[in-house]
Amino acid sequence: MSDSLIIEKIDLFKVPPRWLFLKITTKDGIIGWGEPVVEGKASTVEACVKEMEKYLIGKSAKNIEDIWQVFYRGGFYRGGPVLMSAISGIDQALWDIKGKALDIPVHELLGGAVRHQMKMYCWIGGDNPDVVLEQAHEKMKMGFKAVKMNATGGMDWISSMKEVKTVSNNIKLLREEFGYDLDVGLDFHGRIHKGMVKRLIDELAPFEPLFIEEPVLSENNEALKHIYNYTSIPIATGERMFSRWDFKPLFEQGTVDIIQPDLSHAGGISEVRRIATMAEAYDVTLAPHCPLGPISLASALHVDFVSANAIIQENSIGIHYNQGFDLLDYVLNPEVFDLEDGHIKLFDKPGLGVAINEEKLIEGAKIGHDWSNPIWRGKDGNFNEW
Repeated sequence: MSDSLIIEKIDLFKVPPRWLFLKITTKDGIIGWGEPVVEGKASTVEACVKEMEKYLIGKSAKNIEDIWQVFYRGGFYRGGPVLMSAISGIDQALWDIKGKALDIPVHELLGGAVRHQMKMYCWIGGDNPDVVLEQAHEKMKMGFKAVKMNATGGMDWISSMKEVKTVSNNIKLLREEFGYDLDVGLDFHGRIHKGMVKRLIDELAPFEPLFIEEPVLSENNEALKHIYNYTSIPIATGERMFSRWDFKPLFEQGTVDIIQPDLSHAGGISEVRRIATMAEAYDVTLAPHCPLGPISLASALHVDFVSANAIIQENSIGIHYNQGFDLLDYVLNPEVFDLEDGHIKLFDKPGLGVAINEEKLIEGAKIGHDWSNPIWRGKDGNFNEW
């Protein structure tokens, strides 16, 4: 590769429904795309990327690891959602550029694929039993063989048995309708406090979910040691963890079965690949979190393709957040995300393999967004986790 890979320009597009896209252009006109965003903090991450611009312009896009190290270690204060999400999007774009420059897919640069397809799942609305069956049928018609739903809505620190008994009804409906032809993951979403988790597991266990996600908030991961030995249901967590250093104590504690780093939050392709290999050493599987756009999803899939311990991949096609604009609306080659028997085939295009529709991005950027998650309160007015 020549010095024509010198980074010349960066552009940012804050687009609906709640995304931020990054375009990095090199001296010879090669373009790399990234998705640096925290849901609800897009403008904050945008400002962080702009602060990093002075360290990018004039540097060679081929030096991905050196740029990553400078961004992570060069600012004295390290980690956290904003910094790591900014690094993530830049890292994705640099891998995209390098793959395009060499005319090979990113997964080839990462060592080559260990699989020819990746199993996928999508979200359905588990807070509301009225839509569970309808949305599950819709996802199966789209080709999915697995779904994930929220286990509960907002809950008190200790909830009544009446509330507890309603929780299992949704997965019960799915089991009765689909049997074991549909895998169902349950996302506790950190909404449940430690005192309620075992009781909820008692209600849910008879319906054999694929996994339980975030049974407690990541800041309470020490509580997993009280939960892990209580159930045979695989425990998943990690979407609110941002580096290998965040995951290290979780691995050492030995109380997780599935880790879910987000390719737009946990340091991009470079760092999530490292987290995946750390997990493999502890016999822990990988299922990257991805409720975001096409670049984040493509980045996750490239890591999945090269990670022996990757088991399933989340995606946001048709998710309820995507009002007005959906994941495929910004893509010129949406066929790369086509499902076949619940799987996406190995990518064969250079770089990330996703052709971005820049005209659609410009249109979306004129609209912009100010997305934030809802604030929930219980009947007594106390704050509930969303």
